[in-house]
Amino acid sequence: MATPNYGYEKRQRELEKKRKKEDKARAKADRKAGLIPDGEGQGPDETGEAGDGAGGEGGGEGGNGGSGD
Repeated sequence: MATPNYGYEKRQRELEKKRKKEDKARAKADRKAGLIPDGEGQGPDETGEAGDGAGGEGGGEGGNGGSGD
């Protein structure tokens, strides 16, 4: 049986976090520039600071899975 490639999995998680962070920054810049109204196209969980904090927590969970090696 093949062994798991933890380095590859970690890199994929990091890239995903980077993409999410860039998307959030882009959306925030768009809102600030007035391109998109604040409430349009977003669910209740994606608005305000609570949505930003939840994104950080999700990254922490992925790190816990890899620490058991």
